[in-house]
Amino acid sequence: MSENRLLLRNARRVVVKIGSALLTNDGRGLAADNLDDWVAQLALLRQQGREVVLVSSGAVAEGMTRLGWKQRPDDLHKLQAAAAVGQMGLVHAYETRFSRYGLQTAQILLGHDDISARDRYLNARNTLLTLLELGVVPVVNENDTVVTDEIRFGDNDTLAALVANLIDADALLILTDQRGLFASDPRANPDAELIAEAEVDDRALDAMVGGSAGSLGRGGMLTKLRAARLASRSGADTVIAGGREERAIERVFAGELLGTLLLSRQPPIAARKKWLAGQLQLRGALLLDDGAVQVLRQKGRSLLPVGVTGVTGEFRRGDLVACLDANGAEVARGLVNYSAAEARKIQRLPSHKILDALGYLGEPELIHRDNLVVL
Repeated sequence: MSENRLLLRNARRVVVKIGSALLTNDGRGLAADNLDDWVAQLALLRQQGREVVLVSSGAVAEGMTRLGWKQRPDDLHKLQAAAAVGQMGLVHAYETRFSRYGLQTAQILLGHDDISARDRYLNARNTLLTLLELGVVPVVNENDTVVTDEIRFGDNDTLAALVANLIDADALLILTDQRGLFASDPRANPDAELIAEAEVDDRALDAMVGGSAGSLGRGGMLTKLRAARLASRSGADTVIAGGREERAIERVFAGELLGTLLLSRQPPIAARKKWLAGQLQLRGALLLDDGAVQVLRQKGRSLLPVGVTGVTGEFRRGDLVACLDANGAEVARGLVNYSAAEARKIQRLPSHKILDALGYLGEPELIHRDNLVVL
């Protein structure tokens, strides 16, 4: 057993995400035997004194099965209807199974507004932490019955990572229909190497992931890697493992070498910056020169207009914007002090010339360090 896997044995607060293909046997109704097994393992984690949050896909897929649909519809309202129908079966399935172990469950449906609005973010966090304190197992899903593509999380891998941020989880386990992250596509290369451990920010991983979601799910391996990086911002390590492996949940948290362990290697960031890092909707971007990138990454200072070489998008004061390096990679994000039109007028200028350029001085910084998080 590796030293890094020992960290999973000691994880006290964990998030477990189960994907649609696993839950529904690729569309043939809820996988009852698998559900029995997963719930038994989650109950064991609770008996070990761990706090557990379950992020479960499957509402749309279960709804499709109940409605007799063979293919996922493209129509938004039909998808929402399927989610509403399927959520009933999904919740009942978990409630009855957890009750066998004397465990209460709670349904938590989250939408993008619950994360993007600071007050609702705190409400969601406090509700989840209170449920854990009461010994309840929260079952979280995206609120697919009212969400639109413009404001959805995009996949439950991302949602699970945001939940890990919300509750300051020690670890995130993503159960999928693959054994883990491979060095190449195992569907095309039967000899593909399974990556046992890696630093989550290792950019070599980007070339290894690919593929798209199936007809039931929305998240491929790329979304799982992105989710792991998002979870790492609160210090959580992530395991991507095969959900059909025998006793997969139990074995991962016993420290066994199963699946792919993606190590965070960074201390948790402050709650406000964690909220900023977790936002999915950006209103624009600021292009930075190399000096500004170095200042942000190495010195943790505010972003001044003198280091900005370009402005994209149409944002207002207080909007969330990305900070990009010369290659277009996002290095930070934050709440901007000036509108896009104003930012264009003051880019490349020292702060003492803002007054001359705009006719007034709002703030000397484009983004204050308290409202900026380096990624």
